[in-house]
Amino acid sequence: MTTLIKGARVLGGEPADLLLEDGRIAAVGRRLSVTGADVVDADGLVALPGLVDLHTHLREPGREDAETVETGSRAAALGGYTAVHAMANTDPVADTAGVVEQVWRLGRQAGLVDVVPVGAVTVGLRGERLAELGAMADSAARVRVFSDDGHCVADPALMRRALEYVKALDGVVAQHAEEPRLTVGAQMNEGDRSARLGLTGWPAAAEEAVIARDVLLAQHVGARLHVCHVSTAGSVEILRWAKSRGVQVTAEVTPHHLLLTEALAESYDPVFKVNPPLRTDEDVQALRQGLADGTVDAVATDHAPHAVEDKESEWAQARPGMLGLEQALPVVVEALVETGLLDWAGVADRMSVRPAAIGRLDGHGRPVAPGEPANLLLLDPAARAAVDPAALASRSRNSPYAGRELPGRVVATFLRGEATVLDGKAVR
Repeated sequence: MTTLIKGARVLGGEPADLLLEDGRIAAVGRRLSVTGADVVDADGLVALPGLVDLHTHLREPGREDAETVETGSRAAALGGYTAVHAMANTDPVADTAGVVEQVWRLGRQAGLVDVVPVGAVTVGLRGERLAELGAMADSAARVRVFSDDGHCVADPALMRRALEYVKALDGVVAQHAEEPRLTVGAQMNEGDRSARLGLTGWPAAAEEAVIARDVLLAQHVGARLHVCHVSTAGSVEILRWAKSRGVQVTAEVTPHHLLLTEALAESYDPVFKVNPPLRTDEDVQALRQGLADGTVDAVATDHAPHAVEDKESEWAQARPGMLGLEQALPVVVEALVETGLLDWAGVADRMSVRPAAIGRLDGHGRPVAPGEPANLLLLDPAARAAVDPAALASRSRNSPYAGRELPGRVVATFLRGEATVLDGKAVR
């Protein structure tokens, strides 16, 4: 298929035409003309490399009532993503070559984004013994990111062994930083507000203590460490210190931790219950600054769909987690572009280039330039719309942005030159 995109502003620059042919960007220039090409009018639209998510819960196998690989892939494409990393906390857990290959094949069948399975660090996410890391790395899924997300690898000796093993695979351990003995029964950020609301507090130190321990372990081993969903100002400072010492550590922040605060718990609406919890205004500002200056490497959605019965209950019984794929880019536009903290090149770096490098993905996170794979999106930065959970592609409806007006609309997404989204709608 040959597609001619007319007048797109690559990374917000001057308008140019993009010719997509045989899965690649064949040409970039002014007033290109090709007979028989499908023409896409991109006047006023910004072209960015296709987004890469390091942290997506697709729930399949096991919880297809909340999400499937296909529905999650469709949500991802609508959000401008061309690749997502599917987390391992499925049922059965993705701790063997067989399960990660199943998820990988389901992603290929859907054909909307590249679904890259994340392998569990420990068997059954139980934190007792290492999973089949080598077998998963050597499988057709070619796993390079390993995580027990939802659970911390709390045993320091086991974490050290995981880092040593994964180092030999050119992989990375993505740690859910939560000291479990400090968060027993925790429901929201610990502070004056949690005390007043009568909800057990979740101290920032529970996250920061694990990050501090693990950066020291990573330095000792000489391995790569990735920190999932950083949520506190203290965590940003620890990461800044570790990077200044040359530790091979990267980190991600979620869209909701860049925009929302613990004040939303005042409503007792479980849609705002998440792990780690929403934090303070000061934490939000520190996370934005950390992302802007590169201390925090990437935005990752932690897209966590839940069935109605798992969310619409009393706060204490509700499952933590929020949808994120379709609104991630608009949230970043509001929190960082409109505030002047990031330009479009910075957005591309934090949402595509760096995540692809961390996950060792070929063909993603590449420049929008001739000869490169045609994985890209077109965004209308002038559009604004209120979020309607009922209109989302996910099987679940637990969006924390319901009714909120957000800037920016993904108009088109292309995976290897094939449109997965056109005019803001999934094409298949």
